[in-house]
Amino acid sequence: MSDRLRIVPVDLRHAQEFVTEHHRHHSAPKGHKISVGVARGELLVGVAILGRPTSRVIQSNWGYTLEVKRTATDGTRDANSMLYGAAKRITFALGYDRLITYTQDGETGASLRAAGFRVIAQRPPRGGWSMPSRPRTETGPTGVARTLWEITS
Repeated sequence: MSDRLRIVPVDLRHAQEFVTEHHRHHSAPKGHKISVGVARGELLVGVAILGRPTSRVIQSNWGYTLEVKRTATDGTRDANSMLYGAAKRITFALGYDRLITYTQDGETGASLRAAGFRVIAQRPPRGGWSMPSRPRTETGPTGVARTLWEITS
């Protein structure tokens, strides 16, 4: 088995299972446009799930945009940077103009910087996604400030 990391295709079900097992604070997203993995030999060591932007404002006003919904690794060095690099290449190869993602307060964004992303906004903490007009069950942490990152073609 080679120690070399490589990008591999991964279906949504396997990506969701990997996120459920390895992500620190979020559950797996329900859907995606595309998912990608990083493997060492035959062993999957990381996944990225890309989909439509969560924000309806971004969906309607920012043109052809994809969002990295989740990345998760087993801790393998450089796997997250490889995932963001692959996500960027896939996004632009599919004809999208922009790729965005969020980090939570306290996360450095080192892998994002390595892939060429830049900070475009700081978002304050919010109470959650559930609103009286659209009740939802919270699936992740709430009340945490976030940073919005992007890379454009």
